[in-house]
Amino acid sequence: MEDSLFSYRRLRVYQFAREYNKLVYQLMQKFPREENFALCDQLRRSASSVPSNIAESTGRISNKEKLHFIEFAFGSLTESMCQLEIAYDLNYITLEELQKMEIYVSEISKMLSGLHTSYRQN
Repeated sequence: MEDSLFSYRRLRVYQFAREYNKLVYQLMQKFPREENFALCDQLRRSASSVPSNIAESTGRISNKEKLHFIEFAFGSLTESMCQLEIAYDLNYITLEELQKMEIYVSEISKMLSGLHTSYRQN
């Protein structure tokens, strides 16, 4: 039985964002050690912020606050994609890996847009 406190777990966008975050962490294992406190740190924070902000949005009472956290999630998503592009430019990840992540970002972005619209309409 799932408590309403954890209702965010049922959201497909949250599930996709968790998977995206996991894939980002797996990719970072390929990065050189000297990136641990630079690119990896920025990427880690932005990627993990996506599911965190989605979850936080469901814990807010007002739709205005909910929208605010969905917008944060979208901002973090685009920031993490930028960091992945930098990783590609530095030859830390392959073009295929970057393209796989772009698919996730595109899907999550569409779902965030839908969630944003549903909060606005309520």
